[in-house]
Amino acid sequence: MSDRQYTIQLPAAVGRRLVRTAKKQKRKPSDLAVEAFKHYFAVSGIPEETPTPSELQAIRRGEAAIKRGDYITLDELRRQEEVARRPRRTRAKVS
Repeated sequence: MSDRQYTIQLPAAVGRRLVRTAKKQKRKPSDLAVEAFKHYFAVSGIPEETPTPSELQAIRRGEAAIKRGDYITLDELRRQEEVARRPRRTRAKVS
């Protein structure tokens, strides 16, 4: 299994507690976080799903599109939807 790097934000108190516990146990904070996530997934009952071959293909196509810059942000999408929902004004009839 290859490792991927993630950046997460923790509340200050949780971060301090994580670092303090890691020092006491002479472990890295990331190791404790991995253990906590594994425990959470085990007890939460959230099933792990394996994507189908067609889903994997769609994911790869999406990742390639993002690398090409072929995407819009969520804010851009919302603006487009808002414009589409606005009622159109009708022009006054000219006789």
